[in-house]
Amino acid sequence: MSVTWNDNVPIYRQLRARVVAMILDGVLNEGDALPSVRQVAADYQINPLTVSKAYQELVDEQLVEKRRGLGMFVTDGARAALLKSEREHFLSKEWPRIRARIERMNLDLQKLLATPAPAPDKRES
Repeated sequence: MSVTWNDNVPIYRQLRARVVAMILDGVLNEGDALPSVRQVAADYQINPLTVSKAYQELVDEQLVEKRRGLGMFVTDGARAALLKSEREHFLSKEWPRIRARIERMNLDLQKLLATPAPAPDKRES
């Protein structure tokens, strides 16, 4: 499995973000088991401690729970909590910059919304 890591962000934070995206996208649902630390470390060729640190952040945020002898599982309500926090972050941090840029370029928001989104790049994963 080939992955490109961003050198400006710690790998454990990037891995945490990947798991969050999987929960938001419905790849991981509430009650689903996360891949084992060893499996992720082997797949991404990273240190198991890095994976453990990412998973621990998810536990600390109560998005994932440890089940002794069984592994890590997505908690009930994790997706709803993530959606709420992601929306709040978008509206408070990202949207003002995006809106200002749209206005600076004198773009019509209705036309932008009517424009089909580009197909996702299949090389990213």
